[in-house]
Amino acid sequence: MIIAGEPSGDTLAAELVTELRAGLLASPPPPTADVQPLRTELAPRFFGAGGPRMAAAGVDLAFDLTQHSVIGISDVLKKYSQFRRLFKQLLQMALDRQPDVIIGVDYGGFNLRFGQAIKRVVRSNRGLFNNWNPKLVQFVSPQVWASRPGRAYELAQDYDLLLSIFPFEKEWYAQRVPQLRLDFVGHPMLGRFQKPAPGNQRIVTGAASPKVVLLPGSRADEVRRHWGLVAGAFDLLRQKLPGIQGTMILPDEALLQSLKHLDVPQGLKLQAGGLAAALGEADLALTKSGTITMECALFGVPAVVFYKTSWPTYWIGRQIVNVKYLAMPNLMSGEEIFPEFIQHSATAENLSRAGLELLQDPPRREKIRRKLADIVDSLGGPGAIHRSGKAVLSLLH
Repeated sequence: MIIAGEPSGDTLAAELVTELRAGLLASPPPPTADVQPLRTELAPRFFGAGGPRMAAAGVDLAFDLTQHSVIGISDVLKKYSQFRRLFKQLLQMALDRQPDVIIGVDYGGFNLRFGQAIKRVVRSNRGLFNNWNPKLVQFVSPQVWASRPGRAYELAQDYDLLLSIFPFEKEWYAQRVPQLRLDFVGHPMLGRFQKPAPGNQRIVTGAASPKVVLLPGSRADEVRRHWGLVAGAFDLLRQKLPGIQGTMILPDEALLQSLKHLDVPQGLKLQAGGLAAALGEADLALTKSGTITMECALFGVPAVVFYKTSWPTYWIGRQIVNVKYLAMPNLMSGEEIFPEFIQHSATAENLSRAGLELLQDPPRREKIRRKLADIVDSLGGPGAIHRSGKAVLSLLH
């Protein structure tokens, strides 16, 4: 059983399913003295909740959980009854089908609660004829090092394996819950994109015609909140650099179509997909915080990072988040490589000013690229999905 609740998790889960299917079909069933063994060489079955990429990978989905993706605690509370219904539906599916392993992919708030619910059922129904006890796996650690560190102890109590994609997490968990098995598998993006060769980056001056990538988010609500911000910032940049070229990347055609009626600034092109090609040619990115900042790092693109959310969510976040930065390259380096503008400071004026400074300062850009290259080198190299698959199979065997 596999559960992913966000577009990025849907992609990860689909890749993992493909890897697990190949690995399970290639490995012989474990030896047994049973006349009718529980494990055979039949093809493995995958079910759960996720999105279109998981469905395409052959996962039997109860529903598309990515359609219910929300941002922040206040948005979760608005849809609490809906999430409760979906949660119960998945829990009943697990009890009915009794999978050998349950894998949560990212989406920590939902998946950790689901793992706890599974373990409560297992512990309260132990007996001679009730011996179902699935292995629990979490792929991508919740950001316990940023907020609510007590969740690490919940993971250690319930989970058999945590697959980590950032190198610093192993030491962080080892200091607090050494009994938890954590495998650092590396960052999956290194297997999707080819790292640009050194020296391939463009050199930009203020008189050039720079290429800027705008990345407002992967959810409809994020794009709605950020549209005016990034479009306004690009318009201000164009006033300073009339030859500037902009490309806004959206994750799918549906989001692209939702923006067609808006007034798109001159020189800005909107497109669905094509992130790697756009970053490969970019001189600057204006990007929301999150996973996408690591993809900017991979391509060595200096970026200005922003994020706006509802005020209740922002206020709650201020109370529980205990890290200095939101962008992962900044967190990993311990300094503000990418300028960050969050909530009230996220204005078109601030973004355009910071972007212009980056475009007009080649030595600073080169320094940023060297630091980004060091960060990428620490991420484990290609093969994260293969290593993740091997770790999960080791539990089953």
